[in-house]
Amino acid sequence: MSSQHALDKDTVLNIAKLARLELSETDIEKYQQDLSAILELAKKMQDCDTSDVAVMTHPMDAVLRLREDIVTETDHRENFQKIAPSTEKNLYLVPKVID
Repeated sequence: MSSQHALDKDTVLNIAKLARLELSETDIEKYQQDLSAILELAKKMQDCDTSDVAVMTHPMDAVLRLREDIVTETDHRENFQKIAPSTEKNLYLVPKVID
């Protein structure tokens, strides 16, 4: 791999901050290499001509076995909501975790 990276140190640090990762100086260089390699691979894949490739949902032509859409369990919502710490209008109330 060349010493030239698609991502500079500041970009890697910004990505780490967004991902809430703490990186050491040695980690920064490794992430620079790894993330740059991923971007290079993505570019190579975009450059591939796939016009003759058939669209498929599964590489093994798998078929999903479907079942009848019927209710098989009874509704226990009222019982569960009775023992829940806090409910309102049939909804469970939980502490706010994101500002």
